[in-house]
Amino acid sequence: MGFTIGGIREIRSGTRRRGRSSECTTVAEFTGLWGWDVVPGARTVGGTCSCGRPDCGAPGAHPLEFAPLIPAGATLDAVTKSWGEFPGAAVMLPVGRAFDVLEVAEPAGRRALARLERMGLPLGPVVATPDGRAQFLVAPGAAAGLPALLYRLGWDDPSALDLRGLGPGEYITAPPSDRGGLGPARWLRPPALDTATSPPAARLLLGTLAYVAHRSRP
Repeated sequence: MGFTIGGIREIRSGTRRRGRSSECTTVAEFTGLWGWDVVPGARTVGGTCSCGRPDCGAPGAHPLEFAPLIPAGATLDAVTKSWGEFPGAAVMLPVGRAFDVLEVAEPAGRRALARLERMGLPLGPVVATPDGRAQFLVAPGAAAGLPALLYRLGWDDPSALDLRGLGPGEYITAPPSDRGGLGPARWLRPPALDTATSPPAARLLLGTLAYVAHRSRP
């Protein structure tokens, strides 16, 4: 990918040197260090979405249709130029490119994360959403293969687990952006150089996630 820890220093020192916004720095880390595409997303104020549609079905929780994607590998200069056209936009990450997502209720996700860490299994970044979900970033293709994987593990009905996969065509809100006016997304496990660009296969996490999600159901 061409970026190292030194690249992190360059991005952050460049911010101080040229007065870059912290928002641009965050986006540049996503594109330049973690290898993720980024899309400017809508925000909501007082229940009104910045997309301008009075009938918006997901206020403050979708990409801006007229905003271009900022590709993985974009530099701080490129990000600053592009993001400057959409100040205050939410940072959104397209799913199905560098990663898919396994999503469960946040309490179950926290318990599963602690168990997976104790087991020493490989883990990628994990996001907590302001509406109480935990999103585990895993290798692309997980969403399409989720029903078959769960079936092989003995789970016939994924909906009964409150566990779902997000894949191509969907987007997650990246920390620390606000989602839907509910508050900021947060990292339960932040990105790291050894896992952000190569998230784990879903099968390595799924057994634990499904078991804990099942035990956590009321």
